[in-house]
Amino acid sequence: MSAASDDRAVKTGSIKAGPVKAASATIDPNRRSFWLKTLHRWHWISAAVSLVALLLFSVTGITLNHAAQIESEPVVVNVKETLPASLLRSLKREHAADAPLPGAVNDWLADALDVRTDGRKGEWSEADVYVSLPRPGGDAWLSIDRESGAIEYERTDRGWIAWLNDLHKGRNTGAAWRWFIDLFAVACLLFASTGLWLLQLHARQRGKTWPLVAAGLAVPLLLIILFMH
Repeated sequence: MSAASDDRAVKTGSIKAGPVKAASATIDPNRRSFWLKTLHRWHWISAAVSLVALLLFSVTGITLNHAAQIESEPVVVNVKETLPASLLRSLKREHAADAPLPGAVNDWLADALDVRTDGRKGEWSEADVYVSLPRPGGDAWLSIDRESGAIEYERTDRGWIAWLNDLHKGRNTGAAWRWFIDLFAVACLLFASTGLWLLQLHARQRGKTWPLVAAGLAVPLLLIILFMH
């Protein structure tokens, strides 16, 4: 059969291009469209939810990496006061070694010194009770003499960069912030995993996709192997 007759046969349908049709049938455009829409939706939702926190953690990653070059002068505030005799009697009673301060003492400290010790464990000795009050970006402590009622309170503030760095690390931030960090990490994982899936779906049209992904893995791996000791 000549080439011309072959062409006429294909046009009239007497010869079917079986292999080509079988190859095209393996791609389900409806299924691909569904996954593209779904992944794009979750990708932008996770990006929107984590955007602000992602910017914060990116900036504080830089400040933490250059903490030695970023100088800050700590501001120390020292306050001395005397606990009223009516409240001092509650400190002279027996207490567990790590018991918190009595509620009435907590209330007085909050009103008189703007110091909040609710729920903080104390370190009780025969002479005094000491309460550690660490916080993001600084530190603080309180000591009360159990005989005289003399109070000494000291607060150290290391600046807003130190405060942001402690938010990054979750240092002395409380349970609510630590839960937020965990949820933010889940949003970032969702953002990255949907992005990777989208890369896989678009890889055929973008030949540089997997070389770039491999470079993103190889560069930090080589830095660890060659320069980290």
